[in-house]
Amino acid sequence: MSLKKLKSIYTQFDKTNELISYKVLSSGHINDTYLIENNKNTKYVLQQINHGVFKDVPGLISNKVKISKHLQNKLNHLSEKELKRKVLCFVPTIKQKYYHLDAHGNYWNMMIYINDCITYETVPSEQVAYEGGKLIGEFLNLTGDFDANKLIEVIPKFHDMSYRFSQFQDSLKIASKERLEKAERYINLVWNLKDEMHIIQNLKESGAIKIRVTHNDTKISNVLFDTNNKGLCVIDTDTIMPGVVHYDFGDSIRTICNTAAEDEKDLNKVTFNMNYYKAYEKGFLEKVNLELSPVAIKYLPLGAKTMIFIMALRFLTDFLNDDIYYKTTYPDHNLDRSKNQFKLIESFTEQYPEMETK
Repeated sequence: MSLKKLKSIYTQFDKTNELISYKVLSSGHINDTYLIENNKNTKYVLQQINHGVFKDVPGLISNKVKISKHLQNKLNHLSEKELKRKVLCFVPTIKQKYYHLDAHGNYWNMMIYINDCITYETVPSEQVAYEGGKLIGEFLNLTGDFDANKLIEVIPKFHDMSYRFSQFQDSLKIASKERLEKAERYINLVWNLKDEMHIIQNLKESGAIKIRVTHNDTKISNVLFDTNNKGLCVIDTDTIMPGVVHYDFGDSIRTICNTAAEDEKDLNKVTFNMNYYKAYEKGFLEKVNLELSPVAIKYLPLGAKTMIFIMALRFLTDFLNDDIYYKTTYPDHNLDRSKNQFKLIESFTEQYPEMETK
């Protein structure tokens, strides 16, 4: 993306000041995101939403803005400066919309950049795991009274296990012989885990666990920390929609408790860190425990295993589909991501009895 192009987009949000510099923010598999600075030394995050993945981008942005305004109202005791660091603040266009549709059919939104913060791809300490648990727990606690029916389903059937298995089966029919051979071991693992991996969905469909506002992408890199490693702000809210708490708990655990990066090729480095699990769970339950039923709490560990599995399955399916969804940087990137998650499941399963204490 050229500076000239970004300047033209920026003027749709601000005609008074001039964009003078930018850099690409590489975090995330889906959208194109830029840190920009104007001539008043003010920084923003300017993002192009992938409308190939997200079919209703105006609805997606409406979800994000509704939840951000709800959080701002819940935290109105904070100063304006503090609030802008604790909650994503979206900037309207000069037409008073929260997105701009450019001449090429691309959707853009802009938010205030949060300075002096830290993100992690992997967790360095139990303190960070604990603070991450508190922040996600607080996010769910503060959105617990928001009517999830007011949100669109950004990606229909996003965590629907039956749907993900259907996608997987379709990919088996069209995958090349070479890719099927490379993935054979992991294809067999999928079938072995099928029944167990439907338990959370069955509980949701039966009404045994509550449908509510969920973030749906709570990997640790979507949590901002301040310079003292205190939880600051939950970011990347594109996938906010109705769901169950187990998805958010599980996806956090998936990234927080992996001792290696999500695409680490050396599987000997991939293990499940039980100390981080316990630290995260402690922080998480401090914030949401009163909202959760005994049934919901009982199945939190299975929620973690399920989310690790669903990411393994999605990476594997995309590999079999010739990498049409996630950004990749080399031919077997999605397969390596899937292998990584299956190795994490193996390590998780070995320690599972320690988690089933409630």
